[in-house]
Amino acid sequence: MSTTDAPRPAERSWWLEEALALPEFAGPVTPPLQEDTSADVVILGGGYTGLWTAWFLKERRPELDVVLLEADICGGGPSGRNGGFCDGWWEKIRDIRETFGDADAMELLMTCGRAPTEIGTWCRANGVDAWFRHGGDLAVATNEKHEGAWEGALEDARALGVEDEYQLLSAGEVQQRCASPRFGSGVLIADAATVHPARLARGLRRLLLEAGVRIFEHTTVTRLGMGRPVVAETPDGTVRAGDAVIGLGAWATWWKAFRPRLTLRGSYMVITAPAPDRLEELGWTGGEAIRDLRSSIHYLRTTPDGRIAFGLGGLQPNLARRIDQRYDHEPRYARRVANDLYRMFPSFEGVPIEAAWGGPINVSGFTMPFFGTLGRGSVHYGLGYTGNGVGPSHLAGKILAALALHVEDGFTRLAVVTRKPKRFPPEPIRSPGAFVVNAAIRRKDDREDAGRRVGAVTRAIARLPRRLGYHLGPR
Repeated sequence: MSTTDAPRPAERSWWLEEALALPEFAGPVTPPLQEDTSADVVILGGGYTGLWTAWFLKERRPELDVVLLEADICGGGPSGRNGGFCDGWWEKIRDIRETFGDADAMELLMTCGRAPTEIGTWCRANGVDAWFRHGGDLAVATNEKHEGAWEGALEDARALGVEDEYQLLSAGEVQQRCASPRFGSGVLIADAATVHPARLARGLRRLLLEAGVRIFEHTTVTRLGMGRPVVAETPDGTVRAGDAVIGLGAWATWWKAFRPRLTLRGSYMVITAPAPDRLEELGWTGGEAIRDLRSSIHYLRTTPDGRIAFGLGGLQPNLARRIDQRYDHEPRYARRVANDLYRMFPSFEGVPIEAAWGGPINVSGFTMPFFGTLGRGSVHYGLGYTGNGVGPSHLAGKILAALALHVEDGFTRLAVVTRKPKRFPPEPIRSPGAFVVNAAIRRKDDREDAGRRVGAVTRAIARLPRRLGYHLGPR
């Protein structure tokens, strides 16, 4: 394929198409809700948040009657579209410490830091072949401006006594792990992994059905009554339940209660045909998940059959007011991601791109999820993963299960439950302002990658979110 060609758009992500071709992940068809029913807990959303919440509810209380409602199919949204980076919050240590203070920061880092290991253990224990690989998370400098960008994080790590979580790598050591003309020095977070995201979601779905969770796919909730009981209304039936859990991801931006603390971004991915011999030539055989240090981040990983999955985050196909088809596939972004892959790995120039897809991301002001309860204490939510949800959603399931059971424990006392992110500005400032700022961030990143000077105006606009108290964009 020529680098000027737009990759083939995928109706589903490559991950989901691959998983659904296998009986153990396709599973039985679950019809839409077509009657009125009742349950102990109703869950809105069949992505990681809803699925892990259902899992931990049944783990704590096997007798619970749990109903899960999904507008598409389980894993059809971001949970089946992401890059499969399974890590904690170690890369956010500076922002976490600034936001929550040392004690709460340590609790968050250590609690979420266990997620990759726990997910790997869960996959093995339950026979879910989600391609789990504990290869670490490698952040690399791809231009001179990014060399040493991790020093601030390392200072915080030393202050908290967790510097062993980070391993500094010289440019030569990075090249030994993955040879790219774009890569300089880097830092490795060893306690991180990669997974096949759709296999993980669909594996959860299979086990929940076996555990007695009632899952209704292709079922859109049109209204949620927040009394006691809560009432989830759908086109053809209602669910009355003692408690509800909202795990709608980016689609929660449609809800008035959440809109002030969330905004939308897009992330786009391509995946190559298998080329294991080319990966061998690169030396990229250790399973490392790799990301650069741009604000509009490149993230990339390999697959067991020798593919590169390559993504670009922080994009914005519209004014962030609604989710439309451009979040699923935008030709100019798909073409951009494919070209970025070939620039980073010239030896892959002759390897075709097999699929391209995108998806919406819900972004919070402190770039981490937040949790809480609405209504009369019966509606619980977890939102705002900001592009890092595979590992943190496992923790989210524990938090939301405890909230739905009205149990006060170490999970419900975490700072991401007791504190909320800063509100975004109201409309009509919010959407156009975000569009201008996001464009400036991408322009700054691209000019730095090209070794070109960044203008003072672009730099000032790109840094504006930080100056306003949001953990978004460059410092």
